[in-house]
Amino acid sequence: MAKGKLIVTARPESPETLEDFNRWYDERHIPEMLELPGFTAARRYRSLDGESFVTLYDADDIEKAKAGMAEAQKSGGMSRPVGVNLDPPPTVEWFEELSS
Repeated sequence: MAKGKLIVTARPESPETLEDFNRWYDERHIPEMLELPGFTAARRYRSLDGESFVTLYDADDIEKAKAGMAEAQKSGGMSRPVGVNLDPPPTVEWFEELSS
């Protein structure tokens, strides 16, 4: 069972959608993610220019977390993004912990 992080970098569609973007992330998406098996915590960061955001998700079991995400997306258990720029889409990258 590998521990690690899921790192997602996203941008709002426009300055006008920033409030909706943040509300969706904070009130819908992160709680949905933390209900999935394998995820234990999440933190968000804003770039200094205010144009992009990074969310770091802690996973105590990467494979369980990935499987839970895939199942939730397949079954419609995840809300659709609100205010998120999808062109280009957010970057999603998994990192495995090398040492504790």
